[in-house]
Amino acid sequence: MREISVALLSEKIEQLFLTANYEIGQDIEQAICRAIETEESETGRNVLAQIRENYEIARQERVAICQDTGMAVLFIEIGQDVHFIGGDFTAAVNEGVRKAYKNGYLRKSVVSDPLFDRKNTGDNTPAVIHASIVPGDQVHILVTAKGFGSENMSAVKMLVPADGEKGVLDFIVETAKKAGPNPCPPMVIGVGIGGTMEQAALLAKRMTARPAGTSHPDSLYAELEKKALAAINALGIGPAGIGGRTTALCVNIASAPTHIAGMPVAINICCHAARHAEGTI
Repeated sequence: MREISVALLSEKIEQLFLTANYEIGQDIEQAICRAIETEESETGRNVLAQIRENYEIARQERVAICQDTGMAVLFIEIGQDVHFIGGDFTAAVNEGVRKAYKNGYLRKSVVSDPLFDRKNTGDNTPAVIHASIVPGDQVHILVTAKGFGSENMSAVKMLVPADGEKGVLDFIVETAKKAGPNPCPPMVIGVGIGGTMEQAALLAKRMTARPAGTSHPDSLYAELEKKALAAINALGIGPAGIGGRTTALCVNIASAPTHIAGMPVAINICCHAARHAEGTI
């Protein structure tokens, strides 16, 4: 049994959220650089170049990549041989988020009640925590700062098996088309297929953090990713929604077993500022 102090957990989470908000991942930056080379629209190329410059300024000046510093979402894999000591696990996670958003001068965007008393909690907590137990004695943490211009464009649809690949592809492209300029394209699109409604949504969320430029290990799903990306980029929405062929940087799909009568599909859209960071204790 390995003992891990919750203070160490808080410290790690604070560090990861600061990194995520200040430093765009190399996969996204490289995807933007490739898009600058291939984008047909001159205006689109200029927008992409400004996005690239913004990444560099944020990294050098240690300021937020985007003013919407997102809602804190964490995927935490806890080794079954780990024992947390010194306090409450959930409280420690939120303390890490709280410190990052306070010490990093990041915008606090969480309200305590979603419908009636929409009062800001003042520290960007509570976080959304997805924890799972895995073999081993380590803790792996993936954090994402999920902005809501793109989150609001996400969708879930309960397809049926008869809808097939065409139904899934049409839904992905239709969702991107409806989103238009709202999610600050170019987009990163996570897709979850299978499971139940909520599992599909979790898969889609997790896929927004899969590195751009990677593919699903199954060749059939990898080909579907390519088809969806090509169709979305043929819409002509373009960078910032002002025209061009770079509407999305990637379409990342995850799949899971599901019921014989259903085929849930969830699409989680992320803007080009796909802020995430991960580390291990």
